[in-house]
Amino acid sequence: MHLPDSFYLGTLDRVVERIGAAGYDGILVTQPADVAYLVGFCYAVTERPVYLWVGADRDRFVLVPELDRQYAEQQRTHAPVVTYFEYPGVTSPEEHFADLLRHRGLAAGRVAYTSSMSVSTFGKLGAALPDVTWEVSDVVAGLRLTKAPEEIELHRQAADICDSMLAAGRAYIEEALSAGRELPREGEIARHVVGHGSDLIYQRYDHVVFTTKLAGGLVYAGPNAANPHGLPSSRRVQVGDTLILSLGASVLSRFVESERTFVIGEPSADQRRYFETARSAQHVGTEAMRVGRTCADVNAECLDVIRDAGMGEYLRHRQGHGIGVQQHEAPWVEDGDPTPLAAGMVLSSEPGVYVPGHGGYRISDTVLVTDGGPERLTTYPRTIEENVIAA
Repeated sequence: MHLPDSFYLGTLDRVVERIGAAGYDGILVTQPADVAYLVGFCYAVTERPVYLWVGADRDRFVLVPELDRQYAEQQRTHAPVVTYFEYPGVTSPEEHFADLLRHRGLAAGRVAYTSSMSVSTFGKLGAALPDVTWEVSDVVAGLRLTKAPEEIELHRQAADICDSMLAAGRAYIEEALSAGRELPREGEIARHVVGHGSDLIYQRYDHVVFTTKLAGGLVYAGPNAANPHGLPSSRRVQVGDTLILSLGASVLSRFVESERTFVIGEPSADQRRYFETARSAQHVGTEAMRVGRTCADVNAECLDVIRDAGMGEYLRHRQGHGIGVQQHEAPWVEDGDPTPLAAGMVLSSEPGVYVPGHGGYRISDTVLVTDGGPERLTTYPRTIEENVIAA
């Protein structure tokens, strides 16, 4: 599976239009997800840089280490592939890039660059091209805010895989309970669900690429679940635990998140109260994700549900974030982001309640903003009645 040529040609048109309107001779792209988005090349990030050039005249090339040349060509990268031999090499990648720009008559041009460029790279490029005027630009980030129909279809497929991972994690625990075995450790559950998701992806697709990970899982139960990004531990889950499965999957590096909170055994009154507050906040916040509303307003409406329930001290993070070629990308569903929501944005909706020493409660869906309202791409059940694992 590949995105059609028309997707990359359309993206090229939009980049060229925007950098031309800003008076740039071209843009240098160094962020792996931006490179994947613009020309379809996904690669392992090492010390060897990859530089993508897009000129205002539509000229473009991607400079890659020689060891990645064949892999870039196999991915049908939508730009001519140029290579340098090794890093650091006798001639640095920055000097190779400078030579390519000089050959194009741009030794003294006005060049945009994406904000992810490192200080070290900026210094090396400035030394190699001292007469170029360098200016940071959000052109590519702006394009990535909304997703094309071809990308949305990939998100839908990833959502199906992610929901299947949740079901697999639950079934893994239920099988242990049914057989009377010791319940699995958090790390064992994580390995199981990641393996399940990865296997599904390789079964369904003959072209598998990603910018950060193929499938991933954070699994935390009991007191560890009070840490929103706690890593899976060697602790075995127990009857009475609150359990969060925080899972993600990607298809052609279009990501999805699907997270659910489970209770192992009959929930206590406190578990029901915390769970229902988190679920209600997630419902209100998701329904608020409508065209024209700002990220800040949506976030405030969502988190106020938790505050109004007297649980403001248990808040640890915003409602959500954008999802696309990366798991976390703009816009940010947070008080500090005034970005208006637009049709085609893909966002997480994942407010949480985290009680130290007790546990955590988070429900997350990947949500598509449409003109008709929010659409949950992930559909795994989210009520406490549906997410009790009988012991």
